This record gives sequence, C-alpha cells and structure tokens, in this order.
Amino acid sequence: MNDYFSDRENGPRARTEQVISPEVWAGLVATVQALVNSGAFGLRFPERCPDGQAICGCDQDALGASVIAEMPGLTWPLETARLVEDGFLRQQQPFVPDTLLILDFVEFVYASVAKPIPGKHHDFFNHHHFTFDQQSGQEEFRATVNRIFARNGVAFEMLSNGRIVRVLPPVLGDELKRTVFRTGDRILDNLLEESRTKFTDRNPLLRREGLERLWDAWERLKSLADPEDKKKSIKIILDATADEVTLRQRLEDEARELTDIGNSHLIRHTELTQIPVIDVDHVDYLFHRLFAMIHLLLRKKRPV
Repeated sequence: MNDYFSDRENGPRARTEQVISPEVWAGLVATVQALVNSGAFGLRFPERCPDGQAICGCDQDALGASVIAEMPGLTWPLETARLVEDGFLRQQQPFVPDTLLILDFVEFVYASVAKPIPGKHHDFFNHHHFTFDQQSGQEEFRATVNRIFARNGVAFEMLSNGRIVRVLPPVLGDELKRTVFRTGDRILDNLLEESRTKFTDRNPLLRREGLERLWDAWERLKSLADPEDKKKSIKIILDATADEVTLRQRLEDEARELTDIGNSHLIRHTELTQIPVIDVDHVDYLFHRLFAMIHLLLRKKRPV
C-alpha cells in the first residue's frame, strides 16, 4: 500500500522527527526479519543446497557476522528490547540504537537485499532453489523504509541509489535545491555551497558545521560592495534591496541582529563566553533565518 486513508484525508504527516523512535526501529527490525525468513539475503549471504550447490536460502550466521563487523554497536539477532534491573524488579524495556547507526544499517540492508524468485523444488531437502532480482528487492525495501519513515514523521528518506538523506523543511528545502550560487565571488560561492552540502547531511554535527559556514558566508557577503569598509558595504547592499523606508529599516535591524547572533553564540568564534548552539531545531531555525536573508540580498544584487 502506498498511502492510507488518513494520509489521503489529512495529508502526509510533517517530516520533523530527527531521532528514530523505538517504534520505528521495531518496525525496521520486523521488516528485516521478514526478509531473512524469505531468503532475500541469499544473493550476498547464500545458503547452498548440499546437492549441487544451488542457493536455497540465506546463511543467517554469515549475515549476522557481517552486521556485527560493519555496524559496531548492533547485535545479532537485532534487539528491540533490553532487560533492565531496578532493585528487585527486572523488566523488558524498549531499546533503540543511535539514529545514525540505524541509518547506516538500513543502507547496509539495501546493499545486501534481493528479491528471491523460487525455482525448482528439491523434494529430498524440501526446499526451493532461488534466483534473485536485486533491483526489485532493493526498490521494495526502499518503498517500505520510506513508508515507515513518512508515517512516523521521520525526517529522513532513502533515495533510489540506497543512500539516506535528510528531508529538509519544505520552504527552506525547496530554495536550497533550486538556488545556484553565482555571486561573482568564488570564495563566497564555495562557502555557500559547502554550507548547503553540510546542512543537508543526516549527521547533526555536520549540519552544525553547515550553519557555521553560512555565517562565514554572511560576513563575506557584507563586504562585497566595498571590501575596505564593511559598514559602508552593507549599507550599499541594503539600499539596493529595499526602497521603502520602513522595510529598509527592518532589514537593517535584521542584519544587525544576525551579526549579533553569530558573534554571541558558538558559531563564528570559540571564546568561553559564547553560547553553544546544540539543539538540532535551533540549528534549523538559525540556518533558515540567515539563509532567507542571504538569498534576498543576492537576488536583489543579481538573480541566482
């Protein structure tokens, strides 16, 4: 099923969750276990028929060993609950690995899965011999993962090449994808492109680096009109952006406020007195706010 009644009636859920929940992890584990049971990993981890060596299933021991080796921190079989002791009480509690580790594992599964196609039935061993359609198996797995993510509002999506990317907020995401940076200043173009690349990464630390690069771009942008005098330069740039007096003043206030944010928070400098920006939602907000300003100024300077 591609959609459900509630999606058709109310629209899809907002993709804002950047941490995978125990429920989503349990759903992914159930999906992988069903694939194991169907023999869908037999192309990469084949179980061979003793009579003729045709593939008749999946070697779960080999699959598990590979998961443990390539995904440090995961166990095999995969865990969705752990026993927790609290005094005299012992009870199972939901368990979920780190989100980045889960996303790595999902990419691993995509690279390993293939749709099993039953062929000859071997009566003596009571099993089928399989051939595989890797493309179909990968696409079916991708569709399942993306449906689980979408239904739970998870802000990640698997592309057709098996790579997982972050789903950006709709308005900001559209502009980031469409914009081509041609400012006339190669260093500024590189800063903006690096900022975009890092901000779209699934790793929160790299997204924060993207915010830092955007603030570096902001400081360079303010000098474009007059490299010798930044105050004069930003005045020229703002004058070209808006003629109406009230809006022009608000843009100047916003430019000053953005500069103060960069100087007072742990974005452009590393003094002990600065306030770090750690929360991923705060990173998104600040990036969105500054990018909107930069995008406006560049459009008024030269269409991008």
